[in-house]
Amino acid sequence: MPSIISPQWHDKATGFFSSSGVKLKEAKESAGTFVGEVTKDTKSNVVEVAGRVGTMVKTRWALLQQPSTRHAVQDRLISAAATTSVFLRKGLSGTKDTVAVGKSKVEEVAKKTAQKSKTILTDIERWQKGVASTDVFGVPVEVTVQRQDCSKPIPQILVNCADYLVVSGLNAMYLFKYEGDKKVIHQLISLYNQDSNASVPEGTNPVDIAALAKCYLACLPEPLTTFELYNEIKGARSSIYSMKNILKKLPSVNYMTLEFVTALLLRVSQKSLLNKMDARNLAMEMAPLIMWQKDQRPEFYSQYLNQMSKSPSKRSLDPPPGSDSDFDMLADDGETIVASSPIPLDDGTPVDFGAIEVVQLLIEHHNAIFTDANETIWR
Repeated sequence: MPSIISPQWHDKATGFFSSSGVKLKEAKESAGTFVGEVTKDTKSNVVEVAGRVGTMVKTRWALLQQPSTRHAVQDRLISAAATTSVFLRKGLSGTKDTVAVGKSKVEEVAKKTAQKSKTILTDIERWQKGVASTDVFGVPVEVTVQRQDCSKPIPQILVNCADYLVVSGLNAMYLFKYEGDKKVIHQLISLYNQDSNASVPEGTNPVDIAALAKCYLACLPEPLTTFELYNEIKGARSSIYSMKNILKKLPSVNYMTLEFVTALLLRVSQKSLLNKMDARNLAMEMAPLIMWQKDQRPEFYSQYLNQMSKSPSKRSLDPPPGSDSDFDMLADDGETIVASSPIPLDDGTPVDFGAIEVVQLLIEHHNAIFTDANETIWR
């Protein structure tokens, strides 16, 4: 069936398509023209930029070729190289210093370790073999007297301590009561264990020497009064005559040493207005170290037997003001002991008032009790 189209609409459609083709042709021509212009402008810009870059490079190169510029650049390069060298040297120097410090610390630790190892080995030897052949502390009084080359049957360490105190220390306040410097006493113990005849270092504090004598007495395996005669001696404390006769039962070395020690305490008590230590005060301090029962030894002192060094120490003892010390002692660096710490002689043992009365009697009536002994006389 044939379509029916109005002639009017046919003319309009033909005109529309005809005008659209013309417009498309015009748009194509415009686009081509625009793209051509853009391409031309781009080429022009690229050429211009390349020309500018080339000019800049030529200018900089020409500038670098000038002598002054070349020298300036060289100076800067040399300066930069020098600065870098300084930094490198500083870095290397710092590294060397760090390595040196580290090496020093390692050597120091090694020395301390070696010293502690030596001390441990020494202690082991002591525990295995007993005290060393040169030791004075912890050795029976008769053994010490047999070893020493001296006609007087009294341990030389007590003789040296007493002589030192009589000459320069009787006026010291609270002598035999103050416990002294723990580190100094350790060093003196080491000294006398190495050489029982050693002189007391000049300038040593008298309080330390008195404390050293106390340590010696307390470290004896058996007290001067012996375990066997403890009850008899204690029972005779109210009679000078009975005490005199019972003390004659003591071994000769014990008897002479007891006479010597109590003679020294008598001299100290005679200065009590200055040193504040009368016979009673001295007896309270010394009785636990002169007279004790078996299994009631002042055990605090046993630690000294394990801590003593075989070699004599060489650290200088602090002298009293106005005096010079000629004895240098080397401190133990690994030690935690405070130099001024006292030795606590009170170990909690119940007070033996009977022993105190015995020692007080021996001090106050020394010359009447020890009439058969060669009375101790100091120059």
